[in-house]
Amino acid sequence: MKKIFISLMFLAGISVWGQEAGKAGELLKNEASTKEMQSPNSLSRGNKTFDHNTANQNNKIKNPGYQWNKNYGYAEVFLRIPEQGFFTVEIGDQMMANGSGKYRFFDLQSGRIPIAIYENGFLMYRTTLMLRNNSRMVLDFFTNEGLYLLDSYPVQGQYGFNDWNDVWNNPYGNQSGNWNNAGNVMDNTTFRQFFEMLQRNEKFDDGKIAMINQQMRNSMFTAAQIRDLVKSISFDKNKLSLAKSMYRNCADKNKYFLVSDAFDFESSKRELMEYVTNL
Repeated sequence: MKKIFISLMFLAGISVWGQEAGKAGELLKNEASTKEMQSPNSLSRGNKTFDHNTANQNNKIKNPGYQWNKNYGYAEVFLRIPEQGFFTVEIGDQMMANGSGKYRFFDLQSGRIPIAIYENGFLMYRTTLMLRNNSRMVLDFFTNEGLYLLDSYPVQGQYGFNDWNDVWNNPYGNQSGNWNNAGNVMDNTTFRQFFEMLQRNEKFDDGKIAMINQQMRNSMFTAAQIRDLVKSISFDKNKLSLAKSMYRNCADKNKYFLVSDAFDFESSKRELMEYVTNL
């Protein structure tokens, strides 16, 4: 009996240790005053106000024994609203509001999940997404046209809280510090094989572009690789269209100027750079 009791206490100690604060990272000072923490709050930005029914902090139920739900969900949604304005996007039980036009949601449940888009607190659009675990859905929203699904592609592997520190600092096996690199970047050897197959099997622009688009569903490319792919296209009009569509699959967008070398005409180079600048 004594051995069983000691074993149980040991396991409990491990559990507490795993949840204990201050074992990793730097504690950031709470700058909220006592008055602010004891008053109902609203999120506002200028005349854009969202009221919430917020309980007094003193009435909150504390639950330090909470356990992470490791199987909650691994789907992602990236949404862009390329318009001026302050929008709020709600997907499932997550909500994000900003004026940047970029909204990234992680750890969403798979299956049918509602999405709602608000401007200045007024509902503008609501629909349902079909999400899959370990996949990222990429969307564009235009107030006068609606919501467009651009692509849905797999992200590298399922992540969880067992290796949280490594995952948080390096979410998809990317190079350190490069948040534009969204994983699954084609290595040089694989790219060379892909490029040679492209040149060998496809003689016309339409076939090459179709093959590249198919590969983009599963791969990211470096700016130098995109330059070579665009350069393999015969007509500048097709080159420009491909270069624009591949920007979202570029792992090092800060080097996208390299793609300009693939064009024959200065006008095409300028149009590409203007397109990238305005995104």
